[in-house]
Amino acid sequence: MNRPIVRDIFFLGQKSDPASKADLSVGQDLQDTLTANRDRCAGMAANMIGVRKRIIIVSLGFVNLVMYNPVIVSKSGPYQTEEGCLSLSGVRTATRYENIEVEYLDSSWKKRRESFSGWTAQIIQHEVDHLEGILI
Repeated sequence: MNRPIVRDIFFLGQKSDPASKADLSVGQDLQDTLTANRDRCAGMAANMIGVRKRIIIVSLGFVNLVMYNPVIVSKSGPYQTEEGCLSLSGVRTATRYENIEVEYLDSSWKKRRESFSGWTAQIIQHEVDHLEGILI
């Protein structure tokens, strides 16, 4: 289901709770909402659609990747950049890392560990910050 985007700073500023298998449908809602906002957005966290669970989605261009309970386990190559957010107005400065490694559960609830770099790594870091209640 395509859900409305949350703009409430108090809600977005709260840490998200761990996801469980009961939250798998939130991944589909993120898919639908990202597709509806593809022209303005490359990733989302569940709290952006009103669900305080540790779930994110990132567009890899050809496919969207949903991550349940993602954790960035390593990062290298810090840099400064400017980012926008569908939940916030304007653009803000952020420190990101060129290369990251992420552990997460996929939609089959299998543990994965993958490396990402560049733009994809930046999107993942932005969305993981959302899960921690960190807004740019």
